Amino acid sequence: MLRIAVPNKGALSEPTAALLAEAGYRRRSNAKELVLVDEPNDVELFFLRPRDIAVYVGSGTVDVGITGQDMLADSRTVGEVILPLGFARSTFRFAAPDGADRTLESLQGARIATSYENLVEDHLAEHGVDATVVHLDGAVESSIRLGVAEVIADVVETGTTLRQAGLDVFGDPIMTSEAVLFSRVDLELEDDAAHTLEVLVRRIRGVLVAREYVLIDYDIPTEKLEGAVAVTPGFEAPTVSELHRSGWSAVRSMVAVSDTNHVMDALYEAGARAILVTAIQACRM
Repeated sequence: MLRIAVPNKGALSEPTAALLAEAGYRRRSNAKELVLVDEPNDVELFFLRPRDIAVYVGSGTVDVGITGQDMLADSRTVGEVILPLGFARSTFRFAAPDGADRTLESLQGARIATSYENLVEDHLAEHGVDATVVHLDGAVESSIRLGVAEVIADVVETGTTLRQAGLDVFGDPIMTSEAVLFSRVDLELEDDAAHTLEVLVRRIRGVLVAREYVLIDYDIPTEKLEGAVAVTPGFEAPTVSELHRSGWSAVRSMVAVSDTNHVMDALYEAGARAILVTAIQACRM
């Protein structure tokens, strides 16, 4: 069986569970379930702390895992990203009191509070900056007011929490992060497990594509078909069928979710009618 480590709680947990469920894998029945054997899919799911997943994957205890790139980097595990998953996107940045006019170079000798000490230490070393990194498990924003540090390094999504604490980001991002499916770089699997991993990746890719696209169906006078097809070229080409009504064609194509309404408007202006949009539950590309 393929052994997969997944987050047991936190912001990564529910999106990961939803992704795997949409890909056809079992969901655990309660939050206390630590191991789930999914025999039909030939996988074992291990529910672990997101920060520990990289350690388990790196040690070979499990084969692959899902966690954030920031946590993977902070663990210093030499991992190989198999597939970015498109959720839990964030940016990791330095922040200081508003108006402090800080730069990366000005951090020489400073005290920096963070929950990602290895990630910060590696970034500072890469840029030749010698500073003291103070590890905190949470509430990093309060560390400056409490005199623990002069600067913080933390995950920034909207920046609202930092602004409320009187802080402002500075310098280039330390890194951008999202959830990823990853393995250790020297992963070697038996044939059955290797095939199971291929199926897992193919299924997840199908779910991610299905989330980004919809199916659009419409009727169009055949004489206007080429103009409409130019609006909806699809992946390879749209499906075109003759209607029972002479001189009309039916078209089906995939379009990006974000473009749906613009495409519908353009199709209507091109002469299309009965324009219908359908969500895609899953696909294989």
